[in-house]
Amino acid sequence: MAHQGQTIFNPRTGQRMEFLEISEEELRFASIIPPAPPEPMHIHPKQVSGARVSSGELVFEVDGEERRVGPGESIEIPAGVKHRFRNEGDEDVVSEQYFRPALDIASFFETFFALAQRDELDEKGMPNTLQLVAIVPEFGDEIRPVSPPWPVLQALSAVLGPVARMRGYEPRLQASSDHEAAA
Repeated sequence: MAHQGQTIFNPRTGQRMEFLEISEEELRFASIIPPAPPEPMHIHPKQVSGARVSSGELVFEVDGEERRVGPGESIEIPAGVKHRFRNEGDEDVVSEQYFRPALDIASFFETFFALAQRDELDEKGMPNTLQLVAIVPEFGDEIRPVSPPWPVLQALSAVLGPVARMRGYEPRLQASSDHEAAA
């Protein structure tokens, strides 16, 4: 289970995330984001999310608009708005990010980073279908991919969820800590 002070690592993107505050009201974390492929387009249906960049520049795609956020700048993304971000630069980006309310997004990140550590994400950063349908009911309030459409994912989860569980797919996974992942 995710906890304050924990640092997790995503070997697919090289991102490091340290959980600074985990409360009902807010998840706040420090993040180091190297140049890497963008994350999948997604929404947070019940959470406002945001970032403040300390160094480097992040490119956010928010509801079809591109916005560059550099040192000292911030962005806030309303709940339910499709978005993603990427680092197009040559250096790591250092930022502090948040989600309000926190819900269980820290556990989602831990699960997602664990999948990356197991090399179980495709080139677009998505898990295979059975793993995805295991995760969907667990974290649907926190995060939803834009594609496939949410009603399709819910239907697939209802039909394939029992098969996924029978085949050992877990909805929650524990990521190795930062120092364990680097070893």
